[in-house]
Amino acid sequence: MSSESPRHLGLVGATAIGVGAIVGGGILAIAGPAFVLSGPSAILAFVINGIIAWITALSFAELGTRFPESGGTYAFARRVLSLRAAFMVGWVVWFASIVAAVLYALGFAAFLLAASVEGGRLFETTLPTWISGRWSLALVATGATLFFTLGLLRGTRGGGTWINAIKLVVFAALVLGGAVAVFRGGADQIAPAMTPFFAGGFQGFAAATGLTFIALQGFDLIAAVGGEVRDPRRNLPRAMVLSLAIAVLIYIPLLFEVSVAGTAPGVSIQEASAAGPSTVVAEAARMFLGIGGYWLVLIAGSLAMASALQANLLASSRVAQAMARDRTLPGRLERHNQAGAPAAASLATAAIVVGITLAVGEVAAAGAAASLVFLVTFSLAHLVTILARRRSTPRDDVFLVPWFPVLPIIGGIACIGLSIYQALSVTSAGMVIGIWMAIGSALYISMFAERAQIRDAAAEASDPHMLRTRGRSPLVLVPVANPDTAGGLLTLAQALAPPQFGRVLLLSVVRSAPETPAGEDPSQIGYDLEEAVSRTQQALFSALVNSSKIGISPEALVTIAPEPWPEIVRVSRNHGCMSILLGLGDLTDEIQIKKLEALVGAANCDVLVLRAPKGWSVDRAERILVPISRRGGHDIVRARLLSSLDRSRKRSIRYLRVLPTGASEEAEQVARRLVQKVVDDETNGTGETLIERGDPIQIITARAAESDLLVLGFQRAGARRALGDFVSGLAAKHEGAILVISHRDSSRHSVLSIDSAR
Repeated sequence: MSSESPRHLGLVGATAIGVGAIVGGGILAIAGPAFVLSGPSAILAFVINGIIAWITALSFAELGTRFPESGGTYAFARRVLSLRAAFMVGWVVWFASIVAAVLYALGFAAFLLAASVEGGRLFETTLPTWISGRWSLALVATGATLFFTLGLLRGTRGGGTWINAIKLVVFAALVLGGAVAVFRGGADQIAPAMTPFFAGGFQGFAAATGLTFIALQGFDLIAAVGGEVRDPRRNLPRAMVLSLAIAVLIYIPLLFEVSVAGTAPGVSIQEASAAGPSTVVAEAARMFLGIGGYWLVLIAGSLAMASALQANLLASSRVAQAMARDRTLPGRLERHNQAGAPAAASLATAAIVVGITLAVGEVAAAGAAASLVFLVTFSLAHLVTILARRRSTPRDDVFLVPWFPVLPIIGGIACIGLSIYQALSVTSAGMVIGIWMAIGSALYISMFAERAQIRDAAAEASDPHMLRTRGRSPLVLVPVANPDTAGGLLTLAQALAPPQFGRVLLLSVVRSAPETPAGEDPSQIGYDLEEAVSRTQQALFSALVNSSKIGISPEALVTIAPEPWPEIVRVSRNHGCMSILLGLGDLTDEIQIKKLEALVGAANCDVLVLRAPKGWSVDRAERILVPISRRGGHDIVRARLLSSLDRSRKRSIRYLRVLPTGASEEAEQVARRLVQKVVDDETNGTGETLIERGDPIQIITARAAESDLLVLGFQRAGARRALGDFVSGLAAKHEGAILVISHRDSSRHSVLSIDSAR
C-alpha cells in the first residue's frame, strides 16, 4: 500500500481538524491557571497569542502549499534542512502532538469525572472520594486515548464533524449567556472586575502568555495531514485561518464574560481561579446561567477535549508515519492496515501518550510542557519558511506570506522568546524537552542514522528540487583523458548532477616536465610539454563537443601537475566536489588498480569508476545488476546513483546476493531479508531480489550478461585489497559496462597514500 493516504479532505474536513484541536479544549484546561498567574490580563495574553498564532498560521500555509504532504513541520524541515536537523525537528514535533494529546486526555477525564461528581450531587448520591483522585483521572484519560486510537485504526478521520457542531453550539450558548449577564450588570461592574488588570505583574503576564499559547494550537495539525487535503493551494491556508478565527471569536468574549460576570461580588477572577483552576469556567457559567450553564461547560469541555485528543492523535501518527517513511523512525511505523490507517504509527503514538499520562497525571504540567514544545516547533517553522522562500523558484500554486520576511521574523522571534521564558519559568517543562531531545539524539545515532542517510540520498536524487531548497549544488568532477569514454561519463555525470541543480566540472591534467638533475639539459629527457598541452586540448575539446551534442553545459578546467592522480584529489578537495567520476579502459591492469585504490583512500568525496565499451551511454542502461554482500559502506552513493538513473525513466534494477553452495535454507531467508531491506531503502521497494548459490564471479558474470550495467562496490579494510582480484576477475569475463563505486565514509579505512601507488 502507498504510504500516503489519498486526498479526501476538503475545506470543511480540513477546518474541522483545526477546530477540533483548537476550540474549547485549550481554553477550558488553561484559562484557570492563566488567571491565577496574571488576573484579567490573561485576556490580553490570549489576544497576543492570537496575533502570534495568525502570523504562524501564514507561515504554515506557505509551507503546506509549497510542500503539500503529510508530516507537518517535520516534512517541511526535511525539504529545507539537513537530515539530522530534520530528524530533531520531527522528533520534537511528534512529541509536541503527543504532549498535547496527554493534555486533552487528562482534560477530558477531568471534565468527565467532574460531571460524575455533579451528577451525584444532583441525585443526592455521595460518590467515593477516589473518583476525583489522580489515578482515576489517569485511567479515564488512558481509556479515552485507547478509544480514539481504535477509531483511527478503523479509518475514522478528521476532527469529528458532529462533535465540532455540537461543541460550537454549546460555546455559542455560553458566549450569548455571558453577554446577557454582562449587559444586565451594567458598565459599572466592568472596571472593578478588570482592576488590577496586571494582577500578577509583568512576570505573571509573561508566564500566562507562554502557558496559554497551547490553547490556540491546532491549525498546524492541518498541515500535518496536508497530504490528505484536496486542492491544498486553496484549502490549506483557508482552513488554518478559518479555524483560528473561529477560536479567537469564541475565546476573547468568553474570557471577558468569565472575568466580569463569572465571580461572586468582591471576589476577583484571580482569587476564584486559585480556588479551582480546572473548573473556573464552569463555575463562572453557573454564576450567569445557573446549573444549566455549569452543565453546558461540562458538556462543551468533554466534547472539546475529546475532539482535540482525536485530532492530536491523528496528527502525531502522521508525523510518525512520515518519519518512518524516511527511516528516521523504524520503517514498520510506515505500514497501513486494511482500513488505510497507519496502524503501527498510531499504536506507537498511543503507547507513549498513555505512558506519559500515567507518569504526569496533572493538567497544568502537561499544558506547560505542551506550550513550550509548540513554541519551539513554531519558531522553527518560521525559519524554514524563510529558507524555503529564499531557495525556491517562484510558483503560482504556492500561497505566499505577505510582508515577507518581516512577518516570519516577527513570528519567529516572538515564539522563541516565549519558549525561552517558558523554559526558565517552568523548569520542569524545559527539563522534559531536554530529556526527550537527548533520547532522540541517542536513538538517531545508534539506530536510525544509517538507513535514514541511505533513504535521504535516494530522495535527493529522485527529487533534485530538494538540493535547491537545502541550499546545495552538488559538483561532479570528471577527469578527461580519453575522448572515446567522455560521452558515457558525461551522461552519467548529468544524472548525478542534473542541470539547474548541480554542476559538472571537466578536468584535464597536463603532466609537467619531470625534474632533471642539476647541470643537465631538460630537453634531453624526451618530454615535449607543448605536445602534452596539445593532446590535452584535443581531449578537452572533444569532450566539450560531445557535451554540446547531448545537451550538457559543463565547466572546464586545465591544470599542470607532475602526476594526474594526486592532482585529481587536490582539485576535488579545493572545489568541494560531491563525486569524482573516472573512466578506465582496463580494470585488470594491476598498476591502474593500485593507483585507483590510492585515490579512493585519499579523496574526501565519493568515487565512481566506469569501464564501458566505446560509444556506451547511460541512456542504454535499461537493466541494472547490483551484486551485494553482507558488508555495506557504499550504500549511500549507490542509493543516490540508482535513484538518479531512475529519475528520468523507470529501469529494471536487480539486487543479487550470492551464497555459498552449501548454504542452508535459514541462511537464505536471512539473506533475503537483508537484500529486501536494501531494496526498500534504496529503491523504495521497486527493485527485484535475487538469491543464488555458487561461485560469485561465475553467477554475477552470467547475470551481468543479461544486464546493461553492472554496479559494484569498492571498499578498503586496513591494508587488505578489496578491489583487485574480484573486480579484475569480473572485468576479464564480462565485456559490458561496469561501474565501481566507493562512498567517502568507507574510503576512510584506506591506509594508502596517493603517492604510495606510483
